[in-house]
Amino acid sequence: MRPSATDPLFTADEMRAAEAGHDVAAMMQRAGASVADEIMRRFPDARRIAIFAGGGANGGDGKIAGELLAAAGREIVEERPDVIVDALLGTGMKGAPRDETARLIEQINGAGVPVVAVDIPSGVNASTGEVAGAAVRADMTVTMHGAKVGLAVAPGRFLAGDVVVADIGLDSRETANALVTPAILDEVPRRSRGGNKYTSGHVLVVGGSPGMTGAAALAARAALRADAGYATVCAPDESIPAIEQLVVEAVKRPLGEVGEAVVKADALALGPGLGRDNKELVLRLLAEVALPAVVDADALFELEPGDWPAARVLTPHEGELGRLLGRDSKEIAAHRLASVQEAAELFNAVVVLKGEDSLVAAPGGRGVLVCALGLPSLATAGTGDVLTGITAAFLAKGMEPQRAAAAACAAQQLASHAASQRAGLVASDVIEALPSVLAG
Repeated sequence: MRPSATDPLFTADEMRAAEAGHDVAAMMQRAGASVADEIMRRFPDARRIAIFAGGGANGGDGKIAGELLAAAGREIVEERPDVIVDALLGTGMKGAPRDETARLIEQINGAGVPVVAVDIPSGVNASTGEVAGAAVRADMTVTMHGAKVGLAVAPGRFLAGDVVVADIGLDSRETANALVTPAILDEVPRRSRGGNKYTSGHVLVVGGSPGMTGAAALAARAALRADAGYATVCAPDESIPAIEQLVVEAVKRPLGEVGEAVVKADALALGPGLGRDNKELVLRLLAEVALPAVVDADALFELEPGDWPAARVLTPHEGELGRLLGRDSKEIAAHRLASVQEAAELFNAVVVLKGEDSLVAAPGGRGVLVCALGLPSLATAGTGDVLTGITAAFLAKGMEPQRAAAAACAAQQLASHAASQRAGLVASDVIEALPSVLAG
């Protein structure tokens, strides 16, 4: 069977729908057994286990796990445990925990021992990943049936630890949001016999002002390493000599010739190193050019919603998205899922909110694709330009915009593992690893 390009990510409502009509007692027994089994597997030397159980189904799962652990010879204790089981709050929790629960959460976090969360760390919103108050910092989360949105989207993802999905006897089903897998790269069109450099996709990079030529060069190199057959860079006249040295394979044209260059292109990469003095050019290209375009970096500055003639993919980080929505970056960080969905609708564009959990939203109420396959080392200068180039290459090959953006995120993140350098990773290392990642 061909691997799936995405895995389901459940909200609380979707989990309730999945559980409807099933034997609750049987599901809880399987859930509790899964938690107990994972604790004995992960912590074989742990003899003393503390169970922090609430009054709902999540607490019931924790209590069953405690009974099974006791039957297996572990001691269930209230003080000085080797491992703590967090079963205080389940997937239905919204808002901040009440005072007494918050006190217990702080007690768990201050114990200094490994913590295993049941289904979701208490205090994390399972449907959004938001954290409104105190929240458990788990070393491992045993989640039932399928991963939850809150385990994949920050800040919740950073509290979940290692996530283990337990089978509790439910049928598989689709969800609105999904987690991207490496198999999405199978959707990227490959070159065929009889094709040529033009049929493999022509990317036009617009950027590279003096002092920022590297950004445009990185985008062009990334597009070519992502298997585009042709790349052109339009840059200010004084930047052309530098770009000639940085990326020999791309054609270079003065910025004043961009109107002629778009005629032969299949996709635009607009913004890498462009500078903020070219706003009029950005708006004109986006309003008039009927080619799919990736809009990044300086092209995002003071961008306004428009009636685009073709697909637009915006790739902001939290600070840039905050400026687009008129909010502080900290607010974007606290509400990543809602923010990227709002931006997709406002700008009528695919929006990629970059991060360890890159969120790819599309307008029209479609679900968000979450790509979380990379290493923290990707947080370095120039990797945004690399993502722009990869995305433009996949658009030039004719991919649907949301899938192109998600596949580009996956390719870049997987390249962080394949790169020759991990410590001290730079953007060029990611580019050089792309062919091996795309080759499978």
